[in-house]
Amino acid sequence: KGCDRWLQEEEEEEDYVDERLSRKILEQARAQQEELEREHGVGRGSDCQRPKATTLGRGSEGKESDSDSDEEWPTLDEAASMAKGKYCEQVPVNPEDEKAIDTFMNKDAPLRRTLADIIMEKITEKQTEVQTVMSEISGRPMPQLDPRVLEVYKGVREVLSKYRSGKLPKAFKIIPALSNWEQILYITEPETWTAAAMYQATRIFSSNLKEKMAQRFYNLVLLPRIRDDIIEYKRLNFHLYMALKKALFKPGGWFKGILIPLCESGTCTLREAIIIGSILTKCSIPVLHTSAAMLKIAEMEYNGANSIFLRLMIDKKYALPFRVIDALVFHFLRFRTDRRVLPA
Repeated sequence: KGCDRWLQEEEEEEDYVDERLSRKILEQARAQQEELEREHGVGRGSDCQRPKATTLGRGSEGKESDSDSDEEWPTLDEAASMAKGKYCEQVPVNPEDEKAIDTFMNKDAPLRRTLADIIMEKITEKQTEVQTVMSEISGRPMPQLDPRVLEVYKGVREVLSKYRSGKLPKAFKIIPALSNWEQILYITEPETWTAAAMYQATRIFSSNLKEKMAQRFYNLVLLPRIRDDIIEYKRLNFHLYMALKKALFKPGGWFKGILIPLCESGTCTLREAIIIGSILTKCSIPVLHTSAAMLKIAEMEYNGANSIFLRLMIDKKYALPFRVIDALVFHFLRFRTDRRVLPA
């Protein structure tokens, strides 16, 4: 009898599943259920109602590097096809709202340059710099790039101009580690890259460049390409939208290289403000970076697009420093002394 009781107790202990294992089993079951629902379209409505939070920063993406698996591309392409209605349709803009925004745009703003204009200017600057800079050690002019290097990166340029998915050339992945990375980058002619190549480049550069260098990439390459795409197609390509989102891995560089220059230009359109502003709505951004950006924008002259960005950041309901709150109050109080004709 004693032996039977011992065996019975042992069987009961074996049947028992501890809490941690139960939680893992439930999570796996839930994940499988959600996957089935996505495949067969069941429970779509309930999934759409649940907001998906995206957290950006070193905590969530610290493990990512330029060696990320290129197998993520089928998932990205699938997401593009699933979200076609969300990202690929034209952004509806009320003509009256657009006209009201235009009244506050900078009338004396310099002619906006395309990405191709910026690249050509930078290439000319680099050529002049290489010809005039003297080596501190030898006192002789700095040598030109090795013809073999030029040949390699001209080949990379051809790949990026036709890239859709798959692995990137290793020569491109090492660009962030080079001291003359800008000069090498311009050889690949970023204005000819496909949207998919721009996304991959943003992923690599945001992960491997320091913030100031990433800021230059965002400002000189990514921002002009995004503005060109919005102006030409009245919407933003899915891969470029994902590149804009991926760039937030360096939030300081994103604000200093994309949002602040866009606001300072005084030429940001309502459509650009809506599309780029949606990134602020969907992503979680560090409070300090958001506060600094709000302070900088609040100190600028009033502009319709700027007020849209401020509104979107205010709606995030962060606990802001008093200095930022004061700047916001004074920003909108300027209407009392504004001599411009305001829209009705």
